[in-house]
Amino acid sequence: MRVAVCQLNAREDRAANLAQARQLLVRAADQGADLAVLPEYTDYLGPTSYAPEPVDGEFGTFFAEAARELGMWVHAGSFHERGPDDQHSYNTSLVFDRSGGLAASYRKIHLYDVQIPGKVSYHESATVAPGSDIVTVKIEGATLGLSICYDLRFPELYRKLTDAGADILVVPAAFMLHTGRDHWEVLLRARAIEGQSYVLAAGQVGNHEPNRTCFGRSMIINPWGTVLAQAPDTVSVAVADIDKHSLEQIRAELPSLANRRL
Repeated sequence: MRVAVCQLNAREDRAANLAQARQLLVRAADQGADLAVLPEYTDYLGPTSYAPEPVDGEFGTFFAEAARELGMWVHAGSFHERGPDDQHSYNTSLVFDRSGGLAASYRKIHLYDVQIPGKVSYHESATVAPGSDIVTVKIEGATLGLSICYDLRFPELYRKLTDAGADILVVPAAFMLHTGRDHWEVLLRARAIEGQSYVLAAGQVGNHEPNRTCFGRSMIINPWGTVLAQAPDTVSVAVADIDKHSLEQIRAELPSLANRRL
């Protein structure tokens, strides 16, 4: 199966974000991708709050049509889904099959709340409600395990995804520059090695309002922890072929999953 990670620079212009995302999906399809993954908050990264919408709203409809017209699986990164109350949305991923049907949805479980005096103050939970469900979806003979950005720092989630049969772990993200340059690749490769799974990580890149810079470096990693493809520091697409036989061989030759005691 050929997979693509699409690196986006979403801003406050939602229509422009969707148009840019569609262009990247076309580029992925032109390179023969069976599955393309977009970043976290493909719909909007801007200076003000954004009105969330239901799963079957404009965002979902847009990417369902893209999947159908391009004839490939589309993981639409994540978007602001209407939440449990007027003060909170969900940070939600949608996966569409080749016919445009909704195959899976996942709400981000771990929310980024940090307070460092004089440096950073960010409380995702002030406006976002956490999800609770572990989500996998079968695609082209493989099983995707779904996660979003900050989830990456919680290995117990990925162990549960692996236990649920995942052999491809998907991480759409808007990873901040100051943490991304030290932690992004290290954590992604660790998750691939621990789970003996492929990792598809699609990130936002560049400057976003207000005063936010995302690291980018979207990448595709094999179950040995080797980076198969990595996006440059611009809006772009990275493509690689993944092989179920190679995954099975690695799991057989280094049976760490089978040797677990805890």
